[in-house]
Amino acid sequence: MISIQGKGVSTGVAIGPLYYYQRAKSTIRRYEVENTEAEWERFKAAQAKAIEQLSELAEKAREEAGDEAAMLFETHQMMAEDLDYEEAIQGLINDNKLNAEAAVTDTAAQFAEMFASMDDAYMQARAADVKDVSGRIIGILTGVVQGGIDSPVPVILAADDLAPSETVQLDKSKILGFITEGGSGSSHTAILARTMGIPAIIGVGDQLKPEYEGREVIIDGSTGNVVVDADEATKSYLLKKLEEQKKTQEMLNLLKGQPNVTKDGQSVRIYCNIGSPDDVPAVLSNDAGGVGLFRSEFLYLNCDDYPTEDYQFEAYKKVLSDMGDKEVIIRTLDIGADKQIGYFDLPHEENPAMGNRALRICLNRPEIFHTQLRALYRASAFGHLGIMFPMVTSVWEVKEAKKMCERVKAELNAEGKPFSSDVSIGIMIETPAAVLMSDRLAKEVDFFSCGTNDLTQYTLACDRQNADLGRFYNPHHPAVLRALKMVCDNAHKNGVWVGICGELGADLELTETFLSIGIDELSVSPRAVLPLRQKVRETTVADVREKLVGDLLSDENAI
Repeated sequence: MISIQGKGVSTGVAIGPLYYYQRAKSTIRRYEVENTEAEWERFKAAQAKAIEQLSELAEKAREEAGDEAAMLFETHQMMAEDLDYEEAIQGLINDNKLNAEAAVTDTAAQFAEMFASMDDAYMQARAADVKDVSGRIIGILTGVVQGGIDSPVPVILAADDLAPSETVQLDKSKILGFITEGGSGSSHTAILARTMGIPAIIGVGDQLKPEYEGREVIIDGSTGNVVVDADEATKSYLLKKLEEQKKTQEMLNLLKGQPNVTKDGQSVRIYCNIGSPDDVPAVLSNDAGGVGLFRSEFLYLNCDDYPTEDYQFEAYKKVLSDMGDKEVIIRTLDIGADKQIGYFDLPHEENPAMGNRALRICLNRPEIFHTQLRALYRASAFGHLGIMFPMVTSVWEVKEAKKMCERVKAELNAEGKPFSSDVSIGIMIETPAAVLMSDRLAKEVDFFSCGTNDLTQYTLACDRQNADLGRFYNPHHPAVLRALKMVCDNAHKNGVWVGICGELGADLELTETFLSIGIDELSVSPRAVLPLRQKVRETTVADVREKLVGDLLSDENAI
């Protein structure tokens, strides 16, 4: 038995085979082949498999997001079967005796350059398509699987860490839990695990060896313990814990349909954070009151080029339709910092967390923002929509964003396209500037939602992605809590409600504090809804408000 200690960032016990995430190789081997006919057949087999995969993806996209979404994969299918593309690869294999991977790589570069040099915007966009199709074929040739997992059974997925663009492409049905060498509690791997309701452990370093792959692993997300080939006593103990976990969930299920009201009658809305239309069933099954944060940037991360208005419209429409009359708050594009997308061509920045990101990109590149806003307002006809702008620091930014909304509404009205006249507008409070200006910002919007991950990072000047700063990154710091109280006070004076959509919203140690300072809404991962409801229903706010708020403002509580 091998025991490894990391840091648990998503609770629960899971058991299954260990599987290392397969990342595409950045360097393709080049070598001369003797049997060119066999090499050509090798390419053809990989091409056929790629076309089959793309056909399946097209059908899945059509079911989940409509015909517009399916067209991307159908275009890729046509590209993979293109005769000129095939002939170019065959020529390099037959004439230059190149191995198939190198032949596909060179052909992709040649075709991409050709498309990129054309004047027509549609043809220029095909440069990204040929790269993606070629990458898929190369992945098959080299044994690297699209989505990173090639297993007939669900696995405990291990990786050094996962980028947002990698997490969004994972086959979620194959994952029982996560283990990463690095990362932090606010990394996208941790957030994805909490959304999926599965255990996750970070920070195991080099303790996890490649030779452990395929061996049985049990992970305990509450303790951060990883056990490889557990002995009978340990296995029995952890499996018993898994059973208790299931029983606890059954008890929590009895809270479904119950109000989120404290013993002394204070209500709070409990919503969910999601990153995809696929997350909505988990929101509904956990009886959340709505969606407090739909991270729309994951639609962009899942595309090889800027998602079209129709593609986004179908995704937003599906979420709003599936949620019925429940509120759905969609955050506009929040790219930049740790969420980088190649086709945005953002310049390198020494400090991207402070750089060109989120609303700044939208205001600097209004054509991108305009497309998203059109999709959002069109979708508003199918449900109860709120639009939320991230990374706000000043009043003028909000006014500019609202002007864009008015332009879009005027356009849609002129075109005769339906949209709701009751779309609420809100902003993320995640910078100290927004906290200090919250009295004036409240006059411009309908609601605030506090992004406590970034608010903690900026307030404490502490990089939330840096695992070495773990004890310095303290979301319970009085400076963070005082900031939240200031926001609540300023919002309520102006008739604006306040929510928390950061990971801190699910921290049961702070539930009483949040209720005491007047937080109106908590948006958490689906699995956190019922435990949070239980905590709310066990609380008598009047008994704790004076002490908690007093402690919060007391000099003795300063760190």
